[in-house]
Amino acid sequence: MNPFSVIRKVLPMLLLSLFIIVSLVTIGCSNDPGDDLELPGVTINDLSVLEGNKDNIIVIDIRLSSPSAEEVIVFLSSVDSTALSGEDFKNLDVVPVVFEPADLRESIQITIFGDEVFEEDEVFILKLHDPVGAELVEPTAIITIENDDIDTSLKIPETGYSTPETYDGMTLTWQDEFNGTSMNDNFWTHETRGDWFNNELQYTLPDNTYLKDGNMIIEARKESHLGHAYTSSRWITKGKYEFQYGRVDIRATLPFGQGIWPALWMLGVDHGWPASGEIDIMEMIGGSNRENTVHGTIHWQDPNGNPNNNFHAEHGGPYTLPTGTFNDEYHVFSIVWDDSKIEWYVDDNKYFTADITNQNLSEFHQSYFFIFNIAVGGNWPGNPDNSTVFPQRMIIDYIRVFQPN
Repeated sequence: MNPFSVIRKVLPMLLLSLFIIVSLVTIGCSNDPGDDLELPGVTINDLSVLEGNKDNIIVIDIRLSSPSAEEVIVFLSSVDSTALSGEDFKNLDVVPVVFEPADLRESIQITIFGDEVFEEDEVFILKLHDPVGAELVEPTAIITIENDDIDTSLKIPETGYSTPETYDGMTLTWQDEFNGTSMNDNFWTHETRGDWFNNELQYTLPDNTYLKDGNMIIEARKESHLGHAYTSSRWITKGKYEFQYGRVDIRATLPFGQGIWPALWMLGVDHGWPASGEIDIMEMIGGSNRENTVHGTIHWQDPNGNPNNNFHAEHGGPYTLPTGTFNDEYHVFSIVWDDSKIEWYVDDNKYFTADITNQNLSEFHQSYFFIFNIAVGGNWPGNPDNSTVFPQRMIIDYIRVFQPN
């Protein structure tokens, strides 16, 4: 047989077979669902839980963005942060999370260890990794363990300076000895807000103040609230108690630490700041060994003041303790205010005088109201750092106002 005749007969069959094989491979590839379908996304969300006094189990949800026709596997591990595995929660080493076809949610249980010891809120991290059949979209979650124990570390001072209850030529016209069980709403109003001046960081809440053993305690805490990392309190007597001229005595101990800014002060009833006038009976800036010094200052609006700050002007001076800090024991912060001057005292030691007879100082010849607060952070003290201990407290034993007979 002529070999070329055989080739002519066989070649078309070979080419047809090759065409069929290539077509089948092409069809098989085009039908691969992986080419047409996107992988579902896997996510895990942040969660906050109360610590509790006993161990409790919390449930963590892991979710897929869309159902899968195949089994999906992803692995979950815990990572220590301020909360520690074995101490605050039970460690998750590497736990597989399996989604059956069409499942969208799976849950994992984690044990939180409870106790009755006061501590700051703590966090640990859950991390998703090594997915099979899915892709990571939100692979980490912050789990916050919120403290719900009472801080028993508060110690009311037993020592410190105290002023007399009477002065010659003066009468006690107003006082708050903080002997009740809650703030006296006939005297005080709480200002609840977070948009404070001076780049302060705190959100002020009434629950950060309580009365104990005849003291008003204002507490600054490191805790999250409406986007703020810290909470504190700010109380005013505006519209409830206001006065002009006299002597003010406030017995208190002060907080400490970088970024802590306690103040006992007054604002004028009329006009906006600084035209209202401001009398700072006491301010202290914590950190950098500054807890032994307080400042007494007046602020007002002056034609010669800073035009970039509404013509603000100020005048003041400091007082430094010979030993110790203002956190150690009670001290009495005082002003004596009349129509010609304001004098500042610590424990009856006069340390600064402001003459207010100048015609540009009319702000200091009107009625004023009181403000008690702790600011956290701000332009003057700077922000807290790793050395700052929370909670911080200002403990106020009394406020007394005396006016001339």
